[in-house]
Amino acid sequence: MADEVSEDLEGGCVIIHEIYDSEDAREQFEADLERALESQCGMIVIEPTMIGEETARWIQVGNCLHKTSVITGLGCFVSPWVLPKAFKEPISLVCGGVSIFCAALYGVSWQFDPCCQYQVEYDTRKLAKLPLGSLTSSSPIVLVRKDDKYRKRLHNLVAGSVLIYCSWKIYNWYFG
Repeated sequence: MADEVSEDLEGGCVIIHEIYDSEDAREQFEADLERALESQCGMIVIEPTMIGEETARWIQVGNCLHKTSVITGLGCFVSPWVLPKAFKEPISLVCGGVSIFCAALYGVSWQFDPCCQYQVEYDTRKLAKLPLGSLTSSSPIVLVRKDDKYRKRLHNLVAGSVLIYCSWKIYNWYFG
């Protein structure tokens, strides 16, 4: 099954080819993808449609959790300034709760997954420049490695600040 994965070490690109030569081809595709993700290469091209779509959805859900956590966290801080007095505390705490929940879920399920360091490339101009002549699939999923340390720092800073802020608000609400 060595022909299912080809690697271009110079460009840092791994191609997972869609070759069904045994009953456990799907498991082999998944193992090849896992090895490619752990190798931290710059680009991964996934030909098997089902594996590619599942991976793209997994990345999209992680991105959604991250963005929801950051946006609702910022909403937690902004809502007391822009909303009427009757709504500002409940809306702020709800936004804070959603932010903390999404951050915790991301931290448990996505933060240490090697897949979270990749993004799906949708830009057709960039895709057209890739040397993908050896592909058998007409619509492969292309993953590009991105440095996500600043994104994670922002995400954790906002979620941590929201946790402290909401804890302080709840403490003042009950004991203040």
